[in-house]
Amino acid sequence: MEVRDLHAWPSTPAEAEAIQERLRPMLELDAPGPAKPRTVAGLDVSYAGDGGGTGTRLAAAVVVLDSATLHVVEESVAVGTAAFPYVPGLFAFRELPTLLEALRDLKTTPDLLVCDGFGVAHPRRFGLACHLGVLTGVPTIGVGKTAFVGAYEPPGRRRGDTSPLLDGGQVVGRVLRTRDDVKPVFVSVGHRTDLDTACRNVLDLTPGYRLPETTRRADRLSRDALSG
Repeated sequence: MEVRDLHAWPSTPAEAEAIQERLRPMLELDAPGPAKPRTVAGLDVSYAGDGGGTGTRLAAAVVVLDSATLHVVEESVAVGTAAFPYVPGLFAFRELPTLLEALRDLKTTPDLLVCDGFGVAHPRRFGLACHLGVLTGVPTIGVGKTAFVGAYEPPGRRRGDTSPLLDGGQVVGRVLRTRDDVKPVFVSVGHRTDLDTACRNVLDLTPGYRLPETTRRADRLSRDALSG
């Protein structure tokens, strides 16, 4: 899979924030997303130990699924180390170098990337899903387990119920119930998709569990790579 080299890797938070500010205008946030993607890839990263500090061993996994059957089409995993410190809002710079290595090894170019994280639901409106979308050119969404920014009212109790995630008076995502009476997930767009389509795709990827099958399988693959 092709990934563009658009910047050097930063060594300081100020350099990282400058990269986010420079790349943000490249986002395509008004484009309709893939309503029926044929293949969807999940991306996740697992850390050794508590995951803190630099030099921590990590494994980045990408699992491509057939969206109709949710069967695995292709898997890729890369093991590396976190070269950037943990700084809220800059978490992508810890994970991206190894994630991109795993993506480059894919023979399949997925129709949609689903990140365990955030897109525009981010202090600078440029989370991991946005960054990956710009570097790959592929429609990308973020599905977070908890909210990073913003405020919201709880959605209804039934699968498919939603409420807006608001930050600074702006809708930056949607709180989506994927299972009846189970904690919701937080969906935000990253690149080349709209929020309605993103939520429909997340529901298609959650036939039996709270989290998308893409995330669940990428999480398992990354954990297995660390323990192997």
